[in-house]
Amino acid sequence: MPAVHVKSDKVKYTPEVIESLYDYATTRVRRNTDGTVSVEPTKCQLLFRTARQVPRVGVMLVGWCGNNGTTVTAGILANKLGLKWRTRHGMQSANYFGSITQSSTINLGMTRDMDEVFVPLKDLVPMVSPDNLVIGGWDCNNMNLGDAMRRAAVLDVQVQDALYDHMKKLCPLPAIFDIDFVAANQKDRANNVLDTCDRWEAVEQVRKDIRDFKSANELEKVIVLWTANTERFSEHRDGVHDTAENLLAAVKRNESELAPSTLYAMAAVLEKCSFINGAPQNTLCPGLVEMAREAKVFVGGDDFKSGQTKMKSALVEFFVGAGIKPECIASYNHLGNNDGYNLSSHKQFCSKEITKSNVVDDMIKSNQVLFPEGARKPDHCIVIKYIPYVGDSKRALDEYTFSIFMGGQQTVVLHNTCEDSLLAAPLIIDLIVLTELMERVTISASDDTQTPPPASFEHMETVLSILSYLLKAPAVPEGTPVVNALNRQRAAIENVLRAMIGLPPDSNMLLECRVPFIREEHINGK
Repeated sequence: MPAVHVKSDKVKYTPEVIESLYDYATTRVRRNTDGTVSVEPTKCQLLFRTARQVPRVGVMLVGWCGNNGTTVTAGILANKLGLKWRTRHGMQSANYFGSITQSSTINLGMTRDMDEVFVPLKDLVPMVSPDNLVIGGWDCNNMNLGDAMRRAAVLDVQVQDALYDHMKKLCPLPAIFDIDFVAANQKDRANNVLDTCDRWEAVEQVRKDIRDFKSANELEKVIVLWTANTERFSEHRDGVHDTAENLLAAVKRNESELAPSTLYAMAAVLEKCSFINGAPQNTLCPGLVEMAREAKVFVGGDDFKSGQTKMKSALVEFFVGAGIKPECIASYNHLGNNDGYNLSSHKQFCSKEITKSNVVDDMIKSNQVLFPEGARKPDHCIVIKYIPYVGDSKRALDEYTFSIFMGGQQTVVLHNTCEDSLLAAPLIIDLIVLTELMERVTISASDDTQTPPPASFEHMETVLSILSYLLKAPAVPEGTPVVNALNRQRAAIENVLRAMIGLPPDSNMLLECRVPFIREEHINGK
């Protein structure tokens, strides 16, 4: 059970749910023709209802035998077993470092002694424990997970040896594979593919795989996540990708411009499972989103934000917020895993380049002092090279050039050794944990006089943008702004969790520290 219990007449705990009557305050803004801006504060009362019973959850990974899939599976198993091992740096214990749900904290406020109290995010509301996740999936390569873990060469040898007998029992299901969407160099790896060229037959087989996995493991829900190779961008066409009806018909007539990732997403949605795209390709076409909305499940994406891009979204947000103007960003990285091998093909690299390049756009747009209308955006260059020797230990080098006070310039050079899969695995865990949690949260408009009828409660929008903190190119509901700024993304997660238990957003005003009479009231409990 969560360690946090809120005492308030606006929060109710029952064995089944947590109900929070919440005042959501925001603003409505209008740009006037004379150049002024009108701001109208608004407020509405909401009732958050969070189911407390955490179900038995399964995860099916597309690309299970890749570096990410084997690393997250081994990591969860190591934590479940309480694994300890010795390295040249001393004894190590299995942990979930890098996961915001498992290893980061949130500020609840201050005691009367003016001590700040922080608790783990997972203690606010009931969340599924990664230790309890049941993992399965598909891969175009038939290697068992024990040997695939050794091939990946990500984890310490002592960890591999301790887990090998457990991991070798796990084998991937045959995968949908289309060489037209990945690099030609992936063909030799593909020895475990579905024996059909008919896309609807492939979707039906994946649906059966999901049903069988759910039944065999007595699961209450399954979430499907793509952690396979980057595909080239699909050419989204009217009559194919634009509506749910057209997408379904296109699959049934075996249209060629339908990527395997879209077929997996469709199969998941048709089985009432949420789908998360962890790669940069444009899987989440309008027809798929409409299909997910009709099925009342979530879709999220795109592309895990683990290393270089996470640093970039934090740094650029910081500098723009400090009134310092970025002029150019040159980003280079090399890696030697199969992801890098696949990205050595131009079409697949272009998918990655797009997600990496767009990460600063919203931050640039936020400051019209530095970037007035019509001003040139910062030069931004992305380079990725395949160097087999470095394996999963990706090297990222960035040079930032800024304009500063009175015509001066500042240059920041950053070298970052990103252990690719060790950084991505905790993101996979967070994506699953947060998606599952949001499936148990419904919201209704409310007032103090009566409980809203059950029919008035609804889930968040189908495109689950609260996952943005974990993703390079966050998918958002159509017509809403994309937020890449890392601190804003993190604050959104924290404040939504706070709303579920009736706590106000963390404004960091700290008036109880800065205004004497408020401090006195806080200390004396008035």
